[in-house]
Amino acid sequence: MSATVLEVQDLAKYFPIRKGFLRRQVGAVRAVDGVSFAISRGETLALVGESGCGKTTVSRCILRAMAPSAGAIRFTVDGRTHDLAALPRRAIRPLRRHMQMVFQDPYASLNPRMVVADLIGEPLLLNGWNDREARRRRIAELLDLVQLPVSYMDRYPHAFSGGQRQRIGIARALALNPSLIVADEPVSALDVSVQAQIVNLILDLQDRLKLSLLFVAHDLSVVKHVADRVAVMYLGRIVEMAGTAALYARPLHPYTRSLLSAVPHPDPRTRQKRVVLQGSVPDAAHPPPGCHFHPRCAHATERCRTEAPALRSVGAGVVACHHAEELAG
Repeated sequence: MSATVLEVQDLAKYFPIRKGFLRRQVGAVRAVDGVSFAISRGETLALVGESGCGKTTVSRCILRAMAPSAGAIRFTVDGRTHDLAALPRRAIRPLRRHMQMVFQDPYASLNPRMVVADLIGEPLLLNGWNDREARRRRIAELLDLVQLPVSYMDRYPHAFSGGQRQRIGIARALALNPSLIVADEPVSALDVSVQAQIVNLILDLQDRLKLSLLFVAHDLSVVKHVADRVAVMYLGRIVEMAGTAALYARPLHPYTRSLLSAVPHPDPRTRQKRVVLQGSVPDAAHPPPGCHFHPRCAHATERCRTEAPALRSVGAGVVACHHAEELAG
């Protein structure tokens, strides 16, 4: 794998809880609590987990849509590395053209009062493309890139299907030739018949443009076909990270095993053992002591209840579990 484009180290995001007339802080929701990973040029890292585990918060902190509470976000562009977590907003703006986002809902992410040419051309205009004809040519190139007719340029978003709107969103994200794309559940709002088309388009564009991709998702059947590596999050922390083939073949964390057991199998004759978790996700404002997963884990011991496991190398990946070697065997 080539040079690192993004390195996240000990990233944290806490949302204060305030009460009383004076709105004093009485606690904090630990939405992200010490997340670390890296993405190389041309690589796809999938960030997966249940709703509320902190996936989207991580992606928004990376793009500085929200300021992190702690940690470092090192983004390398044009041979220079910038810590996005430490930069003021004014210094971040020139870097935004190199990192773009594809949103989950193509219906909500496009302004219904703007035609396609304006939607895709807006980032170009904001970054100095003042020549209207040059912008139109670039917009035509981008529409062709996402396999949409150039004749769609002057239509409004309501005229398109969900899959076509997501293609427009992808074209807008690619307008300024970014090196990093953050895709936040880019196919979850689409029909199943359309999801495969968008996934194949993303893979084709990544290969052609050598993009680095952070793919945020909860659908592990989609992740299997998209990602080079998978990071599994639970209650604001990464509990396992490994290459896709290794993680799907031999998951080492009990939580990962439960997620994979819920993936539907295409062959109805194949019976797979379902790992059903007991209880619900704990309150992020008052996480359990020790391993956050221990109240729902069938393998939990007294050590799990008192000592938080650190991410450590086991097999082909890293895992935060005291009993990973036993489960691997």
